[in-house]
Amino acid sequence: MREEYPDAGCSPSDCASCQAGCEKNTEHHTLTLTLEDDTEVECAILTVFPAGTREYIALLPLDENGQNHTGEVYLYAFSRTPSGDPMLENIEDDEEYALAGQEFHKVLEKAREDEEAGVPL
Repeated sequence: MREEYPDAGCSPSDCASCQAGCEKNTEHHTLTLTLEDDTEVECAILTVFPAGTREYIALLPLDENGQNHTGEVYLYAFSRTPSGDPMLENIEDDEEYALAGQEFHKVLEKAREDEEAGVPL
């Protein structure tokens, strides 16, 4: 599932899941998604965040130059296997997707407020 978030470019929320510190390291952790049509898309991991009783992951699709000019963000349900490997799952329910989207907006807003206040990552 996809949703447009025009303010989701590089900001403190980009590094929330890796804790690397954007001031020191501008490279993001990435993963490669294989879409339903077998297209592969390289994505920067923006953050993993809770919403309701589950966790979700926000991914920023990147072009061949490692950039995202559209602000498009992919949201997926996130969990881990018993051995600790990450698992992504499509969000099929519209209400669940809306909840995840609302919580992601809150994550972005908090990151923006922290950045404006000069709060370090």
